[in-house]
Amino acid sequence: MKMTAQHERVVIIGSGPAAWTAAIYAARAALSPLVVEGAGSRTMIPGGQLMFTTDVENYPGFPEGVTGPEMMDAFRAQALRFDTRVITDDVVEVELEGQPKRLVTARGPEILADSVIVATGANARWLGVPGEERLAQSGGGVSACAVCDGALPYFRGQVVAVVGGGDSAIEDATYMAKFAGRVIVIHRRDQLRASAIMQQRAFDNDKIEFLWNKVVTEVLGDEVITGLRLKDTVTGEESTFEAGGMFVAIGHIPNTGFLNGQVELKANGYIELPTPWRTETSLPGVFAAGDVMDDYYRQAVSAAGTGCMAALDAERWLAHGGPAENGAS
Repeated sequence: MKMTAQHERVVIIGSGPAAWTAAIYAARAALSPLVVEGAGSRTMIPGGQLMFTTDVENYPGFPEGVTGPEMMDAFRAQALRFDTRVITDDVVEVELEGQPKRLVTARGPEILADSVIVATGANARWLGVPGEERLAQSGGGVSACAVCDGALPYFRGQVVAVVGGGDSAIEDATYMAKFAGRVIVIHRRDQLRASAIMQQRAFDNDKIEFLWNKVVTEVLGDEVITGLRLKDTVTGEESTFEAGGMFVAIGHIPNTGFLNGQVELKANGYIELPTPWRTETSLPGVFAAGDVMDDYYRQAVSAAGTGCMAALDAERWLAHGGPAENGAS
């Protein structure tokens, strides 16, 4: 027997700072939002990338710092306080053109929505080598966000490695040079891909060194990182060196695959927002917030800000007859 699809005013897809902030604002606007928070996978769980972050010290309102999971629990609890409803499942299929929007989850009935806020975030690219995931999840000195974690006391004065060769890697290396004793940039080629000005800043910094034609094959250490095992991409020779931290800076993958090309994307896969300082996507009634549309800042506080914006944009669109003007029956 086919289950009847539920019809919602606002459906929010995601469960990071952007999604929960959008839920708080939408709920307080009496829109009774439904959050589809995701079922989780090996590299992404409900709560987003902050669930893999031990200490957050740069989010306003937490003077003593807070762990990523604790902060996401607080965000979620605040949204639930205002009667936000939650489905712990993945959206696997969407039809976003026209009205109503149609969402299909992996295990439940389809959902019809007048408006949708996409806040599915982005996955950091990892190396996929032994020791990396374990030490990243346990707070053992491995991270994919230098700006998030680099200023923690643990890394001060340490020898830290930054893996990558693009602008992100060089930005991370330059940032870490303010705290670490030495920064070693590990790149698989013999020249950087970063912009010329970024390269020059790194070359001019006495605390930044380079290991060329090297890839990391293993992160060493039990409870905390103690070093890295490397392989030369030219000679195949293996080596190790001691390190007190590793930052992976080889890019992010926005979680947009489930959209199946229905929303306009940038060349790098992030959602395109046609109007500056607005969260509307290329489709009426579909909004985007957080790292899924932000390929520049990628911070919890900026994600929360765009979540607020998306909820306000959705509220105003609905209030001005959005569904009726865009094909609702």
